[in-house]
Amino acid sequence: MSSSSAPQPDVPKRVLFVVTAADYWTLKDGTRHPSGYWGEELAMPHKLFSEAGWDITLATPGGQAPTLDRLSMNWTAGTLNKRNEIADYLLSIKPQLDHPSTLDTVNPDDYDLVFYPGGHGPMEDLAYDEVSGALLAHRLESGKPLALLCHAPAAALAAKKPDGSWPFKGYKMTGLSNTEERLNTFGWKAKWYLEDRLRKEGADYQKGALPLRPFVVVDRNLYTGQNPASSEQLAKRLIADLG
Repeated sequence: MSSSSAPQPDVPKRVLFVVTAADYWTLKDGTRHPSGYWGEELAMPHKLFSEAGWDITLATPGGQAPTLDRLSMNWTAGTLNKRNEIADYLLSIKPQLDHPSTLDTVNPDDYDLVFYPGGHGPMEDLAYDEVSGALLAHRLESGKPLALLCHAPAAALAAKKPDGSWPFKGYKMTGLSNTEERLNTFGWKAKWYLEDRLRKEGADYQKGALPLRPFVVVDRNLYTGQNPASSEQLAKRLIADLG
């Protein structure tokens, strides 16, 4: 007499968050503008993925605890209720933020999703980080989901194929626009603009009709969000597609 096997419990999705370790952004006049990761861009996707039952690992270059950009918590960054929600959530995951994995010790193939939140920090470190660049090139080639939010597509600039070409060339993608960058008073002092660099390298850069509004682009396994306001829309799209 045959018997059917018991149903197996669903295995939770695994997500790797790659977060900047930079705590400043060097402007073209040489000044170091205090920076780091943008609160909403880490907190809200992390919260939504956690609520979906997904397991999350944080990793940074050198395993350094990431720095919250204080500007991401001021009055220009959203309503008081929203900022309080973000602050409370970041506090709830403080042990994880304080003890991230070291980026060069993680294997992206172990994860269902690789997710890069933004902030100006990636313009300082991940845009030039060879370990991150190799991870991104491998991940894109693998066909497994990869998501980059706001300034995080700057990290893609460090990616190279074995022949030296840019693996993201021809991909539809978004990221913080020139217009949005210039809304920051210090944005006018940037050494370079993300939109310009993505276009120059050969990305099919796209942006929403209005600045500071949610806008998400999906091309094959690459998911990108334009700005902080895109954080939740990007996360919800990923949950729907990977669920």
